[in-house]
Amino acid sequence: MFQQLEMAPADPIMGLSAAFKSNENPNKINLSVGVYQDASGQTPVLASVQTAQERVLAAEKTKSYLSIEGSAEYGAAVRELILGVGHEAADRAITVQSPGGTGALRLAGDFLAQNLGDRPVWISEPTWANHPKIFASAGLQVETYPYFDGCTNSIDADALLAALGQIPSGHVVLLHGCCHNPTGCDPTPATWRQIAEVVAERGLLPLVDFAYQGFGDGLDEDATGLRTICDTGCELLVASSFSKNFGLYNERVGALTLIGADADAAERALSHLKIAARTSYSNPPAHGAAMVREILGDAVLRRQWEGELAEMRERINRVRQRLVARLSEQGVERDFSFIEGQRGMFSFSGLNAEQVEVLREQYAIYIVAGGRINVAGLTEDNLDYFCSSVVAVL
Repeated sequence: MFQQLEMAPADPIMGLSAAFKSNENPNKINLSVGVYQDASGQTPVLASVQTAQERVLAAEKTKSYLSIEGSAEYGAAVRELILGVGHEAADRAITVQSPGGTGALRLAGDFLAQNLGDRPVWISEPTWANHPKIFASAGLQVETYPYFDGCTNSIDADALLAALGQIPSGHVVLLHGCCHNPTGCDPTPATWRQIAEVVAERGLLPLVDFAYQGFGDGLDEDATGLRTICDTGCELLVASSFSKNFGLYNERVGALTLIGADADAAERALSHLKIAARTSYSNPPAHGAAMVREILGDAVLRRQWEGELAEMRERINRVRQRLVARLSEQGVERDFSFIEGQRGMFSFSGLNAEQVEVLREQYAIYIVAGGRINVAGLTEDNLDYFCSSVVAVL
């Protein structure tokens, strides 16, 4: 039977990483995969995580299963992190521990498909390449709404709000909580208020993908959009990932938080989320989430982690500034200053498909086809080579 199968296309991002590894060019640069790198090009284990891991291992007495929804202490810590201390939405929220942010999104997709009927999911154009595949695999129809203006390299807020205002009541709208992937362009607080008002007025169900909290402007600043939506009193889903802000990529640490109209609605929804989780992965992995819980629950460790997170965020913003300056110094006439105003690891560079292909084939620089680059992959050792290569293709 398997001999009849045709080779499936490689994942557009993971496939590039595989090609990068096999390339023998000593100057090669991988700016495709969404992994933070420090100034030496390494993805570090945070010191706070190392300490938390030692504590977790020392206290561990069993490898028995967690409950289907995971650790209650972890869930409470996640809700406080994303909502802040004392937000009223916490009283009508439940959290299910998941295998990464991707697992949280798929759990949301399965829950929606199984319980809320034929409700399309509306995603931004552009969005993370895996978003439409996740929801289509769950059996949901996927639609798009406009988000980015390539001429101004910024959000087209008017088109975005107009499109949201036309989506039928009850449909699901996927929103990026911060550090929009792939553009790096986030709504202003004022635009977030407008988005929240339209969502509430239209009776839409927001699904917030919150994968980069703390990588934009700060933990609370990056939660502005999510908390503004919560302030309307509407129901919503939040998919959290702790791969980036804790550096726990291979531990697969995530959570799906459901905020209901009231606590009773949230508990009823939880019973269905547990069925969706049980028939997918059964029980969540424990180790990574235990480290997150340890850090968030210890004042000293949390301060250390917040400091390390700030260092990562500040390094990314410095790289943005240096990239714009170096391109200008090397004689690029195109205005790349918009890159400085973007947030998070990703930047919509403005490079077209042909230029991206030339960078890959002739200079061993690997970029996603749409021109998205992972700014964190640039270091002092490779920045000049990258800039000179971009000059050549322009």
